Amino acid sequence: MIRQAIVAGQFYPGSKAELQAAVRGYLAKAAAKSVERTILAMVPHAGYVYSGGVAGLTLGAANLASRVILLGPNHTGQGQALALWSEGAWRTPAGDVPVDAELAAALLAAEPRLRADVSAHVGEHSLEVLLPFLIDTVPGLRVTPIAVAEPRLEILASVAANMAEAIAAAAEPVSIVVSSDMSHYVSETRARELDSLALERVAALDPEGLYRVVRSRNISMCGVLPMTLGLYLAKRLGAATCEIAAYGNSGEASGDYGRVVGYAGVLAG
Repeated sequence: MIRQAIVAGQFYPGSKAELQAAVRGYLAKAAAKSVERTILAMVPHAGYVYSGGVAGLTLGAANLASRVILLGPNHTGQGQALALWSEGAWRTPAGDVPVDAELAAALLAAEPRLRADVSAHVGEHSLEVLLPFLIDTVPGLRVTPIAVAEPRLEILASVAANMAEAIAAAAEPVSIVVSSDMSHYVSETRARELDSLALERVAALDPEGLYRVVRSRNISMCGVLPMTLGLYLAKRLGAATCEIAAYGNSGEASGDYGRVVGYAGVLAG
């Protein structure tokens, strides 16, 4: 089954040439690519004019495996709480990205709370907008897309444990890429204050701390659930360090600093 692009021409350019030029322009501003394998990356998913710079700085410096598990939020509310797209490909103007059916099957077998489900993905933009960056930076890219709406911390921890066993048994390395924006529609000052609290826990590889500070401080980080799962996975897969690779907000593009969305890029290995 082919998952069609739904925000091409809106969140990012709709033609291959324009899209590649935009993505490569953002990536060109990144620091040198890490020599260490990137176990976990987090990047934002807004329109490229707003968050493309942060995405480029982050993924341009990442050293991702060719097998990538994509974890994103479920903005639409459709489908299963842990919805995995298990076969076929995802279409973008930059080309089709094959789904890693072998890894998907292994994850579904290892963790019954993961469900093969396309309905959570067909109208969801958060993973789609990352694909052109990954196409340009990851040779031989294969993806396993999962939409995460499971709200219980203990379930996310347990799911990560079972997923990590399947990932560790895979014949090739696997990286995790999480899609999340940070604070939504607050002042730039407030966004930086709140986002720093969340990112402090991310940098400490502390999934419980991230989950709890976002909940207790009402931080409108849309990808807190996939990032909590991602941090649990990263720790089980051996991540020892985590850095905030980039941070920005929508005001830098719109000029409106009274009502911004925050964007962060994270790399762990």
